[in-house]
Amino acid sequence: MSSSLIFRHALLPTGWAEHVRLVFENGLITGVIPGQSGGQGIALPGMPNLHSHVFQRAFAGLTERRGPGADSFWTWRDLMYRFAHALTPDDLEAVALHGYIEMLERGFTHVAEFHYLHNAPDGSAYANPAEMSARLAAAAQQAGIGLLLLPVFYAHGGFGGQPPGPAQRRFVSSLDHYDAILEGASRLAPTGLAPHSLRAVTPDELAHLAGLAGPRPVHIHIAEQTAEVEACLAWCGQRPVEHLLATTPAGPNWCLVHATHVTPAELTAMAARGVVAGLCPITEANLGDGIFPAATFTGAFGIGSDSNVLIDPFAELQLLEYSQRFSLRARNVMATPGFPTTATALWARASEGGAQALGLTSGLRPGAPASFVVLPEAPTPDIALSQAVFAQRASALAQVWAGGVQQVADGAHRLAPSARARFEAVVRKLM
Repeated sequence: MSSSLIFRHALLPTGWAEHVRLVFENGLITGVIPGQSGGQGIALPGMPNLHSHVFQRAFAGLTERRGPGADSFWTWRDLMYRFAHALTPDDLEAVALHGYIEMLERGFTHVAEFHYLHNAPDGSAYANPAEMSARLAAAAQQAGIGLLLLPVFYAHGGFGGQPPGPAQRRFVSSLDHYDAILEGASRLAPTGLAPHSLRAVTPDELAHLAGLAGPRPVHIHIAEQTAEVEACLAWCGQRPVEHLLATTPAGPNWCLVHATHVTPAELTAMAARGVVAGLCPITEANLGDGIFPAATFTGAFGIGSDSNVLIDPFAELQLLEYSQRFSLRARNVMATPGFPTTATALWARASEGGAQALGLTSGLRPGAPASFVVLPEAPTPDIALSQAVFAQRASALAQVWAGGVQQVADGAHRLAPSARARFEAVVRKLM
């Protein structure tokens, strides 16, 4: 049975339209009809979250204390490992449910979960190799968020097949073990493949995974840190993105997560190959990674919440624009001729690139997921979205729909109080 809603304005792939009826059935949009009578609110396509490690939500805000030496991504990673080793399957499900509800409340309607916490705390395999994947799928189903499971293949501790360290024991898999995890995950939710990074897989393993993926999404961390770039140059004489594009069939179903430290030639090659740049501005700022040169990138990009230190697509887009302003000493850098209002350009491009990275049909159009967010009305829809991205003081969302079901009303998810209580109990235990 189909349902329909009429909105005063809606952001369609071609731009803003007035008095738009959205018709949807079985979780998909079946009709988009402008020019209707009436309607309330401003509908935007839901934002896909193309990169999440949801377990890290449990220690958000707990690493903001300087140690005896200089802090960096690598010292943060050591603290993350300690926290990861303590999580049980029940803990992960509780943390994930809370994180996924927060994503929905802020406007993320789908999430690509880059999931590498596969093993038991001692490094042994669970009886069900996909046990932790099952907990993520259960949390996503309860929350009502669309899920792409990306089981991570992680085998090595550095370029050239260096052995992993003891702190990586919960992440490490053989190819056979990974195949079992992927098979189990595929019965739970849509899946893609995630070679962790060029540090963690050998060229032969990466070639195997690329062949195994076929048309499914492939996501990989790359060029996040300057130390990673330097180590890659020392290993093979090429920069990470340069090496990846030269040795793999990376194309439109691939997402290069971060790609922070790239040359103009690498940017051009990424756009030509049609890969998605997976940008996580809040996490990249929190970890001191650097600034992706988005203003000069002509290809597809999307946004992710990564470490989940703060879950908010509006804030991610604000920081993306502001980082370019800092770098270039200019304003409204990410606006385009088609979308001269910066916030509208950012939302349109990031929602489209995010959908590509998750293997979804993008936008408010027939065949796309019936996943959308609704802003209150303002003098114009551009003003409403600009205020939400650049001037919000609280959640700007009146409604959030995911897969044809309203999951958030007046900014709140029905399960938020009970999920937060479970989450806080886990954090108290872990601390």
